[in-house]
Amino acid sequence: MNRYPVWTYAVVLATVVLGLLYTLPNFYGEVPAVQLSSARATIKVDAGTLARVEDTLGKAGIKPTGLQLDSNSIKVRLTDTDTQLKAKDLISQALNSDPQAPSYTVALNLVSSSPAWLTAMHALPMYLGLDLRGGVHFLLQVDMKAALTKKLDSMSGDIRTQLRDKNLRHGGLAREGNTIVVRFRDAETRSKARRVIEEQLADLQLNDSGSGEELRLNAVLRPEAQKRVQDFALKQNIQTLHNRINELGVAEPVIQQQGAERVVVQLPGVQDTAKAKDILGRTASLEIRMVDEENMSPAALAAAATGQVPLGSEYYVERNGAPLLVKKQVQLTGDRLTDAQPGFDNQTQEPAVHLTLDAAGARQFRDITRESVGKRMAILLIEKGKGEVITAPVIRTEIGGGRVQISGRMTTQEANDVALLLRAGSLAAPMEIVEERTIGPSLGADNIRKGFHSTIGGFLAIAAFMMVYYAMFGLFSAVALSANLLLLIALLSLLQATLTLPGIAAIALTLGMAIDANVLINERIREELRNGVTPQAAIHAGYERAFGTIVDSNITSFIAGGALLMFGSGPVRGFAVVHCLGILTSIFSSVVVSRCLVNLTYGNRKKLTKVAIGDTSWK
Repeated sequence: MNRYPVWTYAVVLATVVLGLLYTLPNFYGEVPAVQLSSARATIKVDAGTLARVEDTLGKAGIKPTGLQLDSNSIKVRLTDTDTQLKAKDLISQALNSDPQAPSYTVALNLVSSSPAWLTAMHALPMYLGLDLRGGVHFLLQVDMKAALTKKLDSMSGDIRTQLRDKNLRHGGLAREGNTIVVRFRDAETRSKARRVIEEQLADLQLNDSGSGEELRLNAVLRPEAQKRVQDFALKQNIQTLHNRINELGVAEPVIQQQGAERVVVQLPGVQDTAKAKDILGRTASLEIRMVDEENMSPAALAAAATGQVPLGSEYYVERNGAPLLVKKQVQLTGDRLTDAQPGFDNQTQEPAVHLTLDAAGARQFRDITRESVGKRMAILLIEKGKGEVITAPVIRTEIGGGRVQISGRMTTQEANDVALLLRAGSLAAPMEIVEERTIGPSLGADNIRKGFHSTIGGFLAIAAFMMVYYAMFGLFSAVALSANLLLLIALLSLLQATLTLPGIAAIALTLGMAIDANVLINERIREELRNGVTPQAAIHAGYERAFGTIVDSNITSFIAGGALLMFGSGPVRGFAVVHCLGILTSIFSSVVVSRCLVNLTYGNRKKLTKVAIGDTSWK
């Protein structure tokens, strides 16, 4: 009656052991570290970089406790924060020859100190939120006026293209504030232009002004279009920040909208505010410009190399070391990109990046290439305000269809990185940091300690009460409660969830709620014993009849937790995740684990006359 088959005990034991293994990494804590990542898309972090870091630290007599190279960064584990600060300065000086244009981002961080054998099993600690681990917090204000200005500038180019395609002459096109003004010499041309713009650019609201030969067509964005542009700018900035920060290996960043114009960014583990700002600003965009063919003589290039750059041009050095003068006028920007994928050149089989342009961008690129056959066109990657010429091919023929390929002495990994950066895009609108604060590791450690003490205190109080009130069955309940806590932490670690202070509160609440199931079971067993049922039958009836009540009560709690998870945000969602997972583990531990213990203790006694479950007399 009260016996489980052997396989059930084996499954429960295996579950508890696995829970213990996946919980262990959380007890090793974190150690100070220096994180090195690339600050430019064309510079890689590889084994050679790792060797340079190791050599630099070795010459300074610093022995790291661990060196880890992954696809995006190098993490150097160190013994204490003083050594961490010293190592950061040494690495930055050794690898960044020009502090004004660094090749690598060197930031302070915290990494897990779990042993390698646990890591090999993918047993990793939970991510800790900003309030527990420390890190940096930013509140950024999106410049919505700049977003509208950028959109109007883009639409100015669209209007110019549409009028040129329809052979409609105009006397000039300019943006005056938030209005695009197109000048015409006759009313008939203005009317035709108005019809074309209304058909092709429905987001613009048009009105006529002027008289005589100074006729004007004024275009402004409709209110609903302005709202759409602002919403897009906010969402695009959030997505761009996600792409860049995730690519730089910051664990579990929090990037979310606050209000209509602000974004909250939290980077747990990052202690260097300056480097965190650098990470936030790391975006890339594409620009297509024409090479300044008129000033490409050796003498002009030599003069440009010394700073005497012709007016309207900029001096660059190609990847093969050849100097190049590029006109400042931008023919096409990455705003017209709809996709960027790494691949290979069909002719040379060299790594390349395949770009797809939108309809307007495809038309502009077709016109540029048609008018510039035989000339060189430079494709630049702009990152942090600095440009780099990826390739500068000669235009052989008109290129239509909206598909463009860029290649030029790239490795496969570089092609992947450039494609990723271009997909991430540049910020749709500038952002200004209006609030910043740093939470130190010591404050985070203090929060962890207080949360740990409160959880353990609650657990011990519950366990003591249960053992006093229910004797041996109270001990079973306490062991099941321990298994519940163990499995909950293991599940959070396995899912790589982020634990915050509200999460710790949810763990403490879970312990208090989990014991309810055992109270129901124990009281049901007592009731059966008072009714004169044999102990074995009372145990069986207690578990069987209490199970339905336990499930019903936990389902209602799960529904409430699910609502918090669906409609909440930030700390509320963190609380809800732990709460819902805790309900699942509490049902398993209070019913299955505790019954395993009861069955092992009493199940083999055929002539059981008494069980230690406290006072069974009527109150």
